[in-house]
Amino acid sequence: MKLAFVLFSYFPYGGLQRDLMRLLAACREAGDQVSVYAMQWQGERPQGVEINLFPGTAFSRTGKRKSFVAYVLAQKEAKKPDALIGFNKMPGLDYYYAADSCFAEKAYEQRNFFYRLAPRSRQYLEFEKQVFDEPGRTRIFFIAPGQKNSFQSYYRLAPERCIELPPGIEKNRRADESAQTLRNDCRRDFGFSEQEFVILQIGSGFAIKGVDRSLRAIAALPVELREKTRFMLVGQDKPAPYLKLAKKLGIADKLSIHPGRDDIPRLLQGADMLLHPAYRESAGMVILEAIVAGLPVLATDTCGYAFHVTQAGAGLVCASPFKQARLDEMLETMLNSRERSRWREQGIAYGRREDLYDMPARVVEIIHGDHQARHESQ
Repeated sequence: MKLAFVLFSYFPYGGLQRDLMRLLAACREAGDQVSVYAMQWQGERPQGVEINLFPGTAFSRTGKRKSFVAYVLAQKEAKKPDALIGFNKMPGLDYYYAADSCFAEKAYEQRNFFYRLAPRSRQYLEFEKQVFDEPGRTRIFFIAPGQKNSFQSYYRLAPERCIELPPGIEKNRRADESAQTLRNDCRRDFGFSEQEFVILQIGSGFAIKGVDRSLRAIAALPVELREKTRFMLVGQDKPAPYLKLAKKLGIADKLSIHPGRDDIPRLLQGADMLLHPAYRESAGMVILEAIVAGLPVLATDTCGYAFHVTQAGAGLVCASPFKQARLDEMLETMLNSRERSRWREQGIAYGRREDLYDMPARVVEIIHGDHQARHESQ
């Protein structure tokens, strides 16, 4: 098959971008001819994949997105791929991989009237409507249970268009016989002693990931516990606001910020817990990665994959409506708990028995099956 993928921006280590790369690899393995359309591309380009960068310019971001969509649809008409798969919402998609949350829900339930009047908001609402509302033909890949409900509250979404996928984390995240060696290497390289508690947070886009919440929770720890705690933040974003907040809270010496990295399995073994108090997150793949690595998790229930923490018995989930004092209390509880070894063991066992790895193969299977069904009906 000839498959075309489209997204606004590619950069290494983003969750959506990592999912794209895994899907590209699965399609190539299936023998498909694969191309990607994007406005921006940072980092290495995958072998055997045609990368098409938008050649146009515009005076505004909304104008550029509009022109980019027109460009992609023109390329679709000219090159006639068997399927156009979008990783951002836009008109003309055959499939949409729902890595982003419902924008209408955010605009109408979390923002005011003037926010919805802004050009960016109006464009995003229109693009989302083009994907989800009836009459529509785009099939939707939902990546977390319950995700579909948010969209169905705002759009007439026919059930036959909805596809719920299993997670698709990489198997190298699972703890194995190398776990202790990885832990020792990580803590030595970063200068963490075994007497310190290392709290890890991974994710690009620090604002939406709730890094401010993490810093406040660490600052609220009792003095003795806070003194032996280190906070390691890994991801792509501007660090200055968070360094400033850490200084204001008196914990600048406890924080280290690192750009996206390739040695995530080592970090997951080197840390003592994962903190992920995101404001909202369609999935939160790092939550599952931590669970199967045996790293206890504290996450907010606004993350699509937070239910896995409870289901696995691998940590705690902070319920909505969010209260900072509750997160503070839960962080202290987890650091002091004798349950950490049990949370670790139960997470590792969960990773061995559950289907958490097959998303790319499932997507390829569905796209190929739809194509064959269309061919047979002609």
